[in-house]
Amino acid sequence: MSWQTYVDEHLMCDVGDGNTLTSAAIIGLDGSIWAQSSSFPKFKPEEITAIVKDFDEPGSLAPTGLHLGDIKYMVIQGEPGAVIRGKKGAGGITVKKTNQAMIFGIYDEPVTPGQCNIVVEKLGDYLFDQGL
Repeated sequence: MSWQTYVDEHLMCDVGDGNTLTSAAIIGLDGSIWAQSSSFPKFKPEEITAIVKDFDEPGSLAPTGLHLGDIKYMVIQGEPGAVIRGKKGAGGITVKKTNQAMIFGIYDEPVTPGQCNIVVEKLGDYLFDQGL
């Protein structure tokens, strides 16, 4: 299965009531794009570097927020070293770290934070278990 198929079929899928995430991506820990939805924001390398750093040093993003594509998300409760969650208005972001990559899901109403978390973390757990 191609990485793009994971994004198209497992992240940009129906999360309930016919709704989908706003955008999604799989990005290597080195910042390389493995696959992304067409609507995924164009990001700066330093934004990815800061996210990777927060996985290594949990809490490092809390004072400044998580930035992706010039959008700032307030960092909320996650799982240190494994999941980062952010909120902006009625939407937000979930980032799940695997052995080699990060799974990104971005949502807006009517998708709920919980729906985004389930989709992103389920795929992340699967890839982690596969050693990826």
